[in-house]
Amino acid sequence: MSNSDCLFCRIIDGDGLSGSILEDEEFVAIWDKYPKAPVHALIIPRLHLESLNDIGSMDGDLCKRMLEFVVATADKLQVKEPGYRVITNVGAGGGQVIFHIHWHLLAGRSVGFDLGEGI
Repeated sequence: MSNSDCLFCRIIDGDGLSGSILEDEEFVAIWDKYPKAPVHALIIPRLHLESLNDIGSMDGDLCKRMLEFVVATADKLQVKEPGYRVITNVGAGGGQVIFHIHWHLLAGRSVGFDLGEGI
């Protein structure tokens, strides 16, 4: 289910998905337009959910597959070793800007690096 008002739903539906890192029938991984690290990917489920607060409406197997897709993206980007960071922002107060659940996968610097504003 997509939402025509959602930027990520429009991207997934074909409006600018070029440059995808990895895709399957349930998820896409794309490069972040405003990277905060040398490697900064976004992992987005095709199913529109606003945030992690809505995860209860996802099938448990879908949640597992989403996390497996995050790991597959890290593998594709060759950052499983020495490691990477995975972040999701929840709600405006948590820094969420696009209200479609997604994960930031960051790598290429030490885990302690400052992410700054707007991740």
